[in-house]
Amino acid sequence: MAEATAAVSPLRRRMIDDMSLRNLSPATQRSYLHAVTKFSRHFGQSPDRLGLEDVRAFQVYLVSQGISWPALNQTVCALRFFYGVTLDRAEIPERIVYARTPRKLPAILSADEVVRFLEAVPSLKARTALTTAYAAGLRASEAVSLNVADIDSDRMVILVRHGKGGKDRTVMLSPQLLGILRTYWRLVRPEHWLFPGRGDKPIDVQVLHAACRSATKAAGLVKKVSVHTLRHSFATHLLESGTDIRIIQVLLGHNNLSTTARYTHVATSTIAATRSPLDHLRLEVVPPA
Repeated sequence: MAEATAAVSPLRRRMIDDMSLRNLSPATQRSYLHAVTKFSRHFGQSPDRLGLEDVRAFQVYLVSQGISWPALNQTVCALRFFYGVTLDRAEIPERIVYARTPRKLPAILSADEVVRFLEAVPSLKARTALTTAYAAGLRASEAVSLNVADIDSDRMVILVRHGKGGKDRTVMLSPQLLGILRTYWRLVRPEHWLFPGRGDKPIDVQVLHAACRSATKAAGLVKKVSVHTLRHSFATHLLESGTDIRIIQVLLGHNNLSTTARYTHVATSTIAATRSPLDHLRLEVVPPA
């Protein structure tokens, strides 16, 4: 929303308050405000004076500019929130359509590739953080936000605070990861944040993204590897080892099982181990003479 006009400032304030009341993450709030501001500046008007046809025209413009599907849908979410909540115009949000995102199977690393990748990370802190992300199936934001106290070695679990949707969850603490974390703690001595950054803040998530890019190249991997690739690999490797998909759903913090179910499409060893119904039949291949 255009901040230069004093009349618009209360509108921006109201949207910020609406998002805070609904406990949207700071990153989501920034994204929503950026999207509505861009929408307003595109037409040179306060967004509360724009309607559904303007939204549609803005979507067409964004598509013509080559915006990615996820970014387009993030804009849709922002505008639906703005009209439905901040402006209380309930008839508009459901008419702002989402883009149909092409469904692609996530890139998955094999166990050997995970080892090659992690061993190619030169920084102790980044390597330990990425190892933790793989071992517990964490998002990048969840890994960097871990506190020392979140590692519960008595119960052998990790508490993940304020995950997606502001929800807490508990994941397993691998005995091997615990050993790695203890060695890391002896060397780094973190006090509050498990992976401290500058000042009193945790390590910046961009540090992990940069570490992923350099480690991918150093390990000679042709796949594009991100922190989320490690999370995808965690889920797929669990499925391939026979873990119930409903347990994986809880570990990942997915609301819907259908989100977790996509890993069944990449768990090749599980597919190969599934018996065909033909195996239960006694069938003579060669017909009797």
